[in-house]
Amino acid sequence: MAYIYPAPGVAGVELTLTLSVNSNGSDTGQAIPALQDVTVNAANDIFTWTQLDETAKKQIATTSTNSLAMNIVLDQTTFFGTGAATDTAAGLGIFGLSTNKTKVDFDLYLGDTDDGSTGKTISGTGYVTGLAPTVSADSPVWVSPITITVDGEYTVA
Repeated sequence: MAYIYPAPGVAGVELTLTLSVNSNGSDTGQAIPALQDVTVNAANDIFTWTQLDETAKKQIATTSTNSLAMNIVLDQTTFFGTGAATDTAAGLGIFGLSTNKTKVDFDLYLGDTDDGSTGKTISGTGYVTGLAPTVSADSPVWVSPITITVDGEYTVA
């Protein structure tokens, strides 16, 4: 078996998320640091109906609603952007990508496998949503949920 091992803190094999502006082919992407609680959602919708000649409902899978959800510890530059290039993920930052409703390309590298071979990457396009930064005495750094609502299918490489 080759279990997926996210390898926290091990450069090159750890879980990573990279965002780039979809319409900018030269955007090299912004690595999003300090990921927590990453969830990959691939939820098929179900159409349900009843028939008079059956004692149970009938169901069939329809289109899927896909999204990535996670929490991040906020880094000022990554969250607000560098401002240097307003057509790149690094320039806009996570907040700018969300407020500008900028379509992004994403690559989520799941981490290496337990035997040291190459891990898998889930990719796609979508929009950054769900930002809600919070801070408290028990968590003295800003933390925010972030969701990438996927426009279309995932690809796996």
